[in-house]
Amino acid sequence: MHAPSFHADEIAAQRLGDGVIGDTPAIRTFMPEQHRTFFAGLPMLLVGAVDADGAPIATALAGRPGFISTPDPETLRVAALPPADDPAASALRPGAEIGLLGLDFGTRRRNRANGRIAAVDAGGFTVAVEQSFGNCPKYIRRREAEAQPRAGGPAETFDGLDARARALIASADTLFVATRARDGVGPAGGADISHRGGRPGFVRVEGDVLTIPDLPGNRYFNTLGNLVGEPRASLLLVDFESGDLLTLQGEAEIDWDGRAAADFAGARRSWSVRVLRGWRRPGALKLRWRPLDPSPFLAGTGPWAGPG
Repeated sequence: MHAPSFHADEIAAQRLGDGVIGDTPAIRTFMPEQHRTFFAGLPMLLVGAVDADGAPIATALAGRPGFISTPDPETLRVAALPPADDPAASALRPGAEIGLLGLDFGTRRRNRANGRIAAVDAGGFTVAVEQSFGNCPKYIRRREAEAQPRAGGPAETFDGLDARARALIASADTLFVATRARDGVGPAGGADISHRGGRPGFVRVEGDVLTIPDLPGNRYFNTLGNLVGEPRASLLLVDFESGDLLTLQGEAEIDWDGRAAADFAGARRSWSVRVLRGWRRPGALKLRWRPLDPSPFLAGTGPWAGPG
């Protein structure tokens, strides 16, 4: 039976944004061997789940390389679980949608594996993979990771954005965005998590509203396609020096005509998120990264010009 590569809202976004039209063999219903080997070598996994209210929630899990395994091409096993103070902890339940992103900062390689949670136990969870595909290496700053298992502090919650959150966002060159397709959109729907990158300051902060430029990528429009039908989104930012994780939830809006992106060199359009709530978890990620070289694809892009 043919499995479509894209759902109806992704196709609508592709038409609005001059993206890929039609199915692509690059999006598979199973993981090829190179993807299985890739995931097995990672020390971190980005996760996009769905909370009890049906909204996306993003998190990151870490472990020794090998904590992610693939018993077969359609099954991915993660030997880790979020702690109780992670807002995504209760979202990992059997039958739930899940989006997974593996990113090797050293090589700028990244692959996605989306599907549903088949089982959860005391040692981790298992995913039945429904879509597997790679992404281009654009806009990723190379970093070198090392384990630093220092104890973190208690989780903090807040409404909107507080001063510390704004400061981290204003200096960030990397963020992750979790989205999900609206209910009833078809078999290519589900949860997803994706990477966005730029020079430090590529996210504009105005009060509780974040504006992210949409730079040219693989033209699949997975994230914006999901936001067409389901505007709720979750953003995850990593403090690479401290291991702090900042998770945000809010409502997104896409500026397709590019007026809001006119002040950002290289962007064709932009999307914004009005942040409703956030969680800060000090030292939650037991990894630290040493920055290496910035992405060569950032030449000719950003920063924002003018006020804001």
